[in-house]
Amino acid sequence: MSTTRASGRLWELDALRGLMLVLMTLTHMPTGFSPVLSQPFGFVSAAEGFVFLSALLAGRVYGARAERVGFAELRGGLWRRAGQLYLCQAALLLLAFTLIAWLGVVRHQGGVTGLLEFFFIDRATAVGAALVLLHNPPLLDVLPLYILFMLLTPWLLAHGRRQGWRGLLCASLLLWLAEQWGLGAALHGLARAAGWPVPYRDMGAFHLFAWQLLWVVGLWLGTRRTPLPRARWWAWGPALLLASAALLWRHMVGQDPMPGVPAVAALFDKWSLGPLRLLNGACLVTLLLASAPLWRALPRPLPLELLGRQSLPVFCAHLVIVLFTLAFFGSIQTLRPWSTDALLLAAAFAGLFAVALAAQWRDQGGRLRPTLASALR
Repeated sequence: MSTTRASGRLWELDALRGLMLVLMTLTHMPTGFSPVLSQPFGFVSAAEGFVFLSALLAGRVYGARAERVGFAELRGGLWRRAGQLYLCQAALLLLAFTLIAWLGVVRHQGGVTGLLEFFFIDRATAVGAALVLLHNPPLLDVLPLYILFMLLTPWLLAHGRRQGWRGLLCASLLLWLAEQWGLGAALHGLARAAGWPVPYRDMGAFHLFAWQLLWVVGLWLGTRRTPLPRARWWAWGPALLLASAALLWRHMVGQDPMPGVPAVAALFDKWSLGPLRLLNGACLVTLLLASAPLWRALPRPLPLELLGRQSLPVFCAHLVIVLFTLAFFGSIQTLRPWSTDALLLAAAFAGLFAVALAAQWRDQGGRLRPTLASALR
């Protein structure tokens, strides 16, 4: 692929991560548009795409770097990156447990008090457990997952390089299968019996043993020193059929695939990455790869590429914006004119692009590429 950079980054991956950040913001902003714009392509959310793409990019960047500097030096770099992520998480927790919590109480905003429910029940335990990533309130439970994956990445890359990826992929798949049968809940039950005070649901919505599958597969694909694979011609038809069916189903019945039938909901469950959700995601990836000649012929989406390249500050900024929106304007249950919600979204995206531009300016030593600046006019 002609767009491959020396660093192993591809502009397509940055643009796709930027798109995932846009979809996350549309989902998390408490507006009347959220029910329709959340999971717009079927029973797959932006979180799955963001984690998978981040792993793919990490595999390309850090896999290539390991070949140059060795795994010992790479381990230090990845752990420093995990430390940066932890500082971002600590700052977000500080904001949530102080100013946002105070605003939620003073302004009687149920969206905030519900978000921080365990903190209001047991402040000391909530703060202590959050600092060691064992209590993760809603919205603040993605970065801890990312931190743990980054800490494991040096070992995964080293093992994959020296002994191959087959064993890692099989072990990852087995962990995902075990989570479908309740591995995480069972381990938490044992911890609760031993006196662990944090309820299972307050440890984070994302089930680690399931979501690690996306990270391991993404890393594996990223370490392949070849262009992104092409979709097989025989997979296009079934993928289009299944993805179209999921798309229609999602927008006809809503985000619950079959209300009142928990067994079906479990197959599409987001938090444990149900099997039909994974199938839906695989179909979308197949269609994306199959349509590569079309979207590569289009002009590069530089605004999305900017957001994706500066994904960490943009991700943190979107959480800050969402928390303050909840504190001042209420949750999605608050009835507001559509024009007010549209203005809230416009202001949110203006803030995200301002943060991305500032981060890009910092990274480039106080200057922006002309093509990037013109794309945002």
